Amino acid sequence: MLRKAESGTWLPAYVPVSSNAVVILLMTSSMAISTTYGIYRSMLNGLNILPAYIDYFDLNDTTKGLHTAALFIGGCLATPCSGLLCDRFGRRPAIFWGSLIAIASMAIQTAAQNVAMFIVARVLVGFGTAIANIASGTYLSETFPNTWRLWGVSMLNNFYYVGALIIAVITLSTSSWESSWAWRLPSVAQGMFSVFSIGFLPFIPESPRWLAYRGHHEAAQLAVALVSSNGNIEDPASNVLYEQIVKGIELERSQKLNMTIWGIVKDPVARRRLLIGSSTGIFASTAGNVIATFYLGAELKTAGITNIKSQLKANIVLNAWCLPCALAGTQFISRWGRKSTAIITEALLVACLLTIGLLTKKYAEDPDHASKALVYGNVAVMFLFQGIYSVAWTPLFSLYPPEIANFLIRTHTVAVTQLGQNLCGTILVLVTPIALQSIGWKMYIINASWDVAMVALIVSCGHPRLCLCTRLTNSSGTFGLKSKGNLWKRLIRYLILVVDSRGQLLVQTGKEILWPTLPLLRCRLCLVDCDRFCRRDGRLRTLLKEKLPRHEEQD
Repeated sequence: MLRKAESGTWLPAYVPVSSNAVVILLMTSSMAISTTYGIYRSMLNGLNILPAYIDYFDLNDTTKGLHTAALFIGGCLATPCSGLLCDRFGRRPAIFWGSLIAIASMAIQTAAQNVAMFIVARVLVGFGTAIANIASGTYLSETFPNTWRLWGVSMLNNFYYVGALIIAVITLSTSSWESSWAWRLPSVAQGMFSVFSIGFLPFIPESPRWLAYRGHHEAAQLAVALVSSNGNIEDPASNVLYEQIVKGIELERSQKLNMTIWGIVKDPVARRRLLIGSSTGIFASTAGNVIATFYLGAELKTAGITNIKSQLKANIVLNAWCLPCALAGTQFISRWGRKSTAIITEALLVACLLTIGLLTKKYAEDPDHASKALVYGNVAVMFLFQGIYSVAWTPLFSLYPPEIANFLIRTHTVAVTQLGQNLCGTILVLVTPIALQSIGWKMYIINASWDVAMVALIVSCGHPRLCLCTRLTNSSGTFGLKSKGNLWKRLIRYLILVVDSRGQLLVQTGKEILWPTLPLLRCRLCLVDCDRFCRRDGRLRTLLKEKLPRHEEQD
């Protein structure tokens, strides 16, 4: 049964009354958008192996890099307008227009007659997919209920490999064709999934946080109820969540911050949150995955796999392997935390890159007499590298930036994350084929050296240094139980408000601090609700109970 819900935009919303059905639709739309993104992004990996594609455009290493980089260039161009589009016109309409641009550019790419036409089409593909992904990342992080947010937002990048797997199978099936349809048919296939993504939009609610921010309070309350309480706006838990959203937005507005991109840069707290959140884009694109993602054929050649069919089959197996790794990574992130997962996996990536570099050097010294064990061992480590990468950076890329940002800077944070990825991607996809041809195995050693620096950066300036609420949930060192006094001083310094289970304000920072039934803390720096941390972290809960007198309910 569908219920018409006010969307605050021109795009109507006919949403199922069942909250479980809404969550399933949100999860499916996340998977569909991610699959579409994977098809658009990874298609060139297969095409760069196809002789029909290379011969048709008469590609060399430079023009091949330009073809691949065009997608990232389009993503860079989309960044300045994507945040404005999402904030002004709504999250779902932004997804719609971005997907529509991608569909139109698919037609241009399919009909491409020369290098210029193909590059223009890929730039437009990058432009449209960037808008759709920035909007969808923001939308899903704001709409999913807390129980499913981690998995729902992570799926926005995890199912990238489903799209990559689909397009790899299609490319393999057309690889024996001698006509230009060997690469035109995969180009047609990429647009079909954008249509599929658009099909979900009329059946999911608009972001309740965006609705509340734009003054559509009744619509926001209904959107929350549809997601969490089967459309019952009288449900107490639904009302608590709605009040949290409204009070959080009012609190952010009361600070009268200039939340344009220049205002964020000038404000030290917002700037730091933006930089730390968006650093995910740079780290995810420079870890070394660009080689296997866009130039797997060239990488396999350095390892001794020169047969075209074998390279295309390896492309299929690689994507099939990375998908379960990404899903497992989401679970690891839930258990270990974001920063710990990133540090562990990045250290393992360093070891893999060094191993690949040494094995590639060994093969290059005497390729005619290289053993099969050396060749297959090198390929195995390449697969291991991509699997480890998928454990951390695939889910973190979509999960971390919107999670760390408060509402007013969320779209800008996601947009700058995409900008960082696209800028680095543009440079790397242009440089990589030339570097593999010129310096070979040394490319892996250089990348490993950069990954060592990445580990140091993540250790020194990650999420736990940003806001008090996260420090409390990861108590260690000066914030551990050995220094409760210091911890308590910092707590009362940064605590803004505590609300009870009905969302009513009980206390502000000051002398009288009461212990509510269900505490919800807000940090002065991050303005993020931390109820789930209070419930999960027994040490913090015990500490608060020791320090806070119990709240007596008033009639």
